[in-house]
Amino acid sequence: MLLHGFPNAKRDHSLVPLRYIRIVREPVRNNFRFFLWATIAAVALRLLFIFRFPAVTTDSFVYGDIAKSWLRHGIYGLSGPAEITPTDIRLPGYPAFLAAVFAVFGMEHYRAALVMQMFVDIGTCFVIADMARRTLSPKAAKAAFLLAALCPFLANYAAAALSETLEIFFTALALDFAIAGLNPLESRRIQPWLGCGIAIAAAILLRPDGGLLLIAIDTYLLVVLLGSRRDRSRVSYVLRAALTVGLMALTPLVPWGFRNWHTLHRFEPLAPRYANQEDEFVPLAFNRWVKTWMADYTSVEEIYWAVPGDPIPADKLPARTFDSETQRQQTLQLLAEYNEALHFTPELDAKFSALAARRIHDHPLRYYFWLPAVRILDMWLRPRTELLPCDSRWWEFNDDPQWSALAVGLGIINLFYLGAAATGLACGRFIPHLGLLLTFVILRSVFLGTLENPEPRYTLECYPVVIFLAAANYADSAHTQEITITCFHTLEQGTDQGLLYHCCNLHMVSLTQVRFGCDKSRRPFGVVGEQD
Repeated sequence: MLLHGFPNAKRDHSLVPLRYIRIVREPVRNNFRFFLWATIAAVALRLLFIFRFPAVTTDSFVYGDIAKSWLRHGIYGLSGPAEITPTDIRLPGYPAFLAAVFAVFGMEHYRAALVMQMFVDIGTCFVIADMARRTLSPKAAKAAFLLAALCPFLANYAAAALSETLEIFFTALALDFAIAGLNPLESRRIQPWLGCGIAIAAAILLRPDGGLLLIAIDTYLLVVLLGSRRDRSRVSYVLRAALTVGLMALTPLVPWGFRNWHTLHRFEPLAPRYANQEDEFVPLAFNRWVKTWMADYTSVEEIYWAVPGDPIPADKLPARTFDSETQRQQTLQLLAEYNEALHFTPELDAKFSALAARRIHDHPLRYYFWLPAVRILDMWLRPRTELLPCDSRWWEFNDDPQWSALAVGLGIINLFYLGAAATGLACGRFIPHLGLLLTFVILRSVFLGTLENPEPRYTLECYPVVIFLAAANYADSAHTQEITITCFHTLEQGTDQGLLYHCCNLHMVSLTQVRFGCDKSRRPFGVVGEQD
């Protein structure tokens, strides 16, 4: 198929209005039945979790208490027997969402919040599909939408009154905007970066670790900048993009930080690391000791979450907790002291400090490398049953058969998604801006490895990338077309490549399949099909 009639790429501004109208709406319009039935399946799956396995946890009630105090009294705080205490233990994003739901549907109407989250999660499916459409092909976009729509892990957390669903949505949206800003079709427009910065700001206001998005995207832009040193206009654009993203992402934190300084009289731009009130003692040394042996989520449930208020079951400690019999006796004695009081004192915490220091000194590689790596693997590979009735020790098969079977089934599904993503990554296709997506996944995984509580839900923010890479297995590559554009600029100038990108989108062809070159008359062309 030959396309002519664009003699001057730089002056043809009539292409701009078609940018989103044709490119975004056309895939859904051409495949209306597919998207309709896939959306119905997605809604059905999420309603199943909402009505069969709704999850309103202790954290949910903390968010809800802040939302109610905010609505009823105009105070961002926690209710008490006599008064409301201002707090900063949670960022205002999710309490604001719950406050909006409670204002419309009634106080503590968590079911309504879950239904709203269902629609947000459906939006996440479309955003992931758009990422695939921009960089892979329309066929891959359909695959991405279906994989996201039928993902039980996204559906499960849509039925939980927690911030994960909203966080995943804004993570995917920020990455999609970043990909749009890096594509030649956008002609170095700044609008995608405004959207990217706003999405990152929303992610940060939901969870402090949303800031990893900003670090990952600006790091990737820095790499792009270093690779474009000879192109002054591109350097200027990348600098403006990085500054725009940073400014838009961090500006909403200014009023939050000012509020904390004015109300609580301390500088806190995000939220306390351990979600503690100012007068609440945090056993940092105990947490450090936990990191000297913590490797899996099971120990988080059985040991870490018991503090404070519940006894620590010493018989649940794994063998790696002790390096010698002397250390075992010392550890059991310290746990007995805690179990007697059921809270930590500075004196008891100091004893754990000495124990942790000795273990780190004796095995530094285990503390700084091996255990973090194992924690990362555990968060990625577990069956993700933490919100379901399944036993966390699922591999012992001591649970009811139905829950053991569910745990095994979800484990297989998780491995399928990860395996499909690995296959898509290794299939040999060129995926534009793959470095951006991998930078985010690697950075987040490394950060999560430093935590003493490896919870599988923390890796769900990376699942849009997992689904995107899995969809790469279904990118079009069999058909062959030719796109010839009559103009006399070289591809190195960038204008003609952007025009080729536009033509590819008009005809639903992926840029990843276009091989650029020039004919004998120095006319640029692109051939779509199997790569050599």
